[in-house]
Amino acid sequence: MKKSLKTALFLILFFGIYACKKNQLGGKAELKGVVMHHSKPIPNAYIYIKYDAIEFPGADYSLYDTYIQADANGNYSFSLYKGSYYVYSYGLDYDIPPPYSVKGGLSISIRNREVLTKNIAVTE
Repeated sequence: MKKSLKTALFLILFFGIYACKKNQLGGKAELKGVVMHHSKPIPNAYIYIKYDAIEFPGADYSLYDTYIQADANGNYSFSLYKGSYYVYSYGLDYDIPPPYSVKGGLSISIRNREVLTKNIAVTE
């Protein structure tokens, strides 16, 4: 009896700890917005995301966990689990002198089932 009780408690604790997902894509929370250079949307910009981060991890794209591409109007959207993330964007603005590249990022913290709208301001 004692052994089965201990086993049951162990299983409850094990699944309780690992059933709670954090810091990854696919959850019920949503982060959305527009990649913007001043007041102009940046079409087809890349948005990179680093899980469990509150500080800028660097401009090297390999440091990020995943990425998406904004649409033709600069809109982006991620489905996330609750947690902390750093979002970094890189795009091209052909209205500025070459090399046309603009980049920028922000740190976010999101709760379960929250819909968070954050525009990403990019600069030269």
